[in-house]
Amino acid sequence: MALRVLAPVLSCLLTASCAAQSAQTPEGKTEAKVDALFQKMDTTLSPGCALSVIRDHKIVYERGYGMADLDHNVPITPTTVFHVASMSKQFTAASILLLAQEGKISLDDPARKYIPELPDFGAPVTIRELLHHTSGLRDQWELLDLSGWRYSQDRITDVDVLFVLSRQRDLNFPPNTQFLYSNTGYTLLAQIVARVGG
Repeated sequence: MALRVLAPVLSCLLTASCAAQSAQTPEGKTEAKVDALFQKMDTTLSPGCALSVIRDHKIVYERGYGMADLDHNVPITPTTVFHVASMSKQFTAASILLLAQEGKISLDDPARKYIPELPDFGAPVTIRELLHHTSGLRDQWELLDLSGWRYSQDRITDVDVLFVLSRQRDLNFPPNTQFLYSNTGYTLLAQIVARVGG
């Protein structure tokens, strides 16, 4: 999973850097300058990245470097789709905070107020606890694995996650007593954003 996340992270960070450098070079040298920066990634032996150089709101160069799938010999291209995974958590959290700022939710609301599929665990799990990974909810990937789903082979949707989560009987610990990184919490937060924010 870390390799799948690495490529889009590099793409985001380095695109701005390349665009700034290439803005100072003549059109014909942009490609060479960018390619030189990514020469070490331009191999069939390792993951790489995809990038675009943008000047005056137009793409002036785009290219993929390295491999999207080492097992199947699939190179990265400018149109390669990356699994952004946990990079989306920051945007989910920001969306939740915007909804709270607009008065549409409170961070101290129980998550069940917006997601009735969530079981009643005897103590409310709040939106704030979902944000801070202190909800006590079991991680969705463990629940799905126990239910027979195959992470890298099956198409798993939020509906599937809600299905297995709705059958969870207990929390790992009482809310707000421990920290445990939770993909489940952010899937629920994304659902709240979708349901409240439209």
